[in-house]
This record gives sequence, C-alpha cells and structure tokens, in this order.
Amino acid sequence: MKDIFVILDNIRSALNVGAIFRTCEGLGVKKIFLTGITPYPPHKKLQKTALGATEWVEWEYFKQNEDCINKLQSLNIPIITAEITKNSVPFHKFKYPDKLGIVFGHEITGVSLSFLTNSLGTVHIPMQGQKESLNVATSAGIIISHIIFCS
Repeated sequence: MKDIFVILDNIRSALNVGAIFRTCEGLGVKKIFLTGITPYPPHKKLQKTALGATEWVEWEYFKQNEDCINKLQSLNIPIITAEITKNSVPFHKFKYPDKLGIVFGHEITGVSLSFLTNSLGTVHIPMQGQKESLNVATSAGIIISHIIFCS
C-alpha cells in the first residue's frame, strides 16, 4: 500500500475540492494539502460534495506554495505533478514511489511552476477526444485509483 498525499494547487471550485476530499477519503489518502486560492473547510460549497469527508481526511492549508513544498520536503515526500507538459508521461506508465505527493492544479492554468520545478516527474491522462483534459476532480480520481490499485 502506497502512502499518498494529495496537493491541490490553486483549485478554484469548492465543488471540485469537495469531490476530491470524498475521493481521497474513500481511497485512503493520508492527507490533503491545499494551497493558494483553493477553498478549504468549512467552506459551505465544499461540504456539499464532500459529504462529511472533511471530518475523516487530514488536511492542511498553505497560503504560499513554497511553504507547502518545504513541508513536503521536510517529510521526505517526493512530488509528482499531474499536468500536460512536453516531458509528461501517461499516468499509467509512470513508476510511482511508495510514498508520494501528487499535485493537481488550477482548472485553467494548471499546476504552478513552483510545484513543477520541484517535481520528481509529471504525468498526464491521454485523451482520445477533442478536449485535452478532464475535470480536475475526475482526473484526481483516475490517477489516485491507479496509483493505489495498479502500481
């Protein structure tokens, strides 16, 4: 079983954050780190989709990404980013370490440069349609599930 920590980097939608909390609770994620503009409990809209998961998943908020990165580094948690870049690999082909932090970024602008430059690697979900990416909560569910059950 891998120790997975989820980092939400400037996610705009409280509903997406709530859905990710619920997914993380169901999949046994160790902790969620929230940064920047990401809504955090007890935000009313977040609670709507989290359905109580905020009570069972440990979380911590950082206003600045650098403070979150420093915390992850102090805990020896390598950072993996979920982002489409020229060097990203399909999520199902990446070799995940036993302990890791996976970063999901802003719905439009993606993962911040500070996380990208401090990452062990970058993964993406290959797409077959016209859109180049999925909703952030959907992406989180797919990638976290793969890390737990398939890697």
